[in-house]
Amino acid sequence: MAKAKKVKQLSFETKDKIGMLSAVTAAIAAAKVDITATCAYGMDRDAYFMLITSSNAKAKKALGKLGIPVEEEDVVLVELPNRPGALQQVAKKIADSGINIQYMYATAASGKTSTGVLATDNDAKAVKVINK
Repeated sequence: MAKAKKVKQLSFETKDKIGMLSAVTAAIAAAKVDITATCAYGMDRDAYFMLITSSNAKAKKALGKLGIPVEEEDVVLVELPNRPGALQQVAKKIADSGINIQYMYATAASGKTSTGVLATDNDAKAVKVINK
């Protein structure tokens, strides 16, 4: 069964250049902060990052030293069983409730669970629907 909760993600953009992911993750690691979920991509010479961390305050301070302005945004963190159809069941519950998913990113490994991060047009309702 999926479990959901609202969390704050860090989001920011920088110039897309060689070594940017390394610089960002080195700064966060030096601050002794764990990155628990991440989405990063480059487009049109800019790099975009979305991170869930163990300490947003410490991560923001570390990234500030690199001159990177960081915003915090509400998102839904979903822990899913790592099996076929688990994400579809969550997506259907959300759709059937009339909630739009604006974007999502996820990770799955060989363990028993996977993690998804969703931004919706009604995160509080999405959490309720997922946890039913």
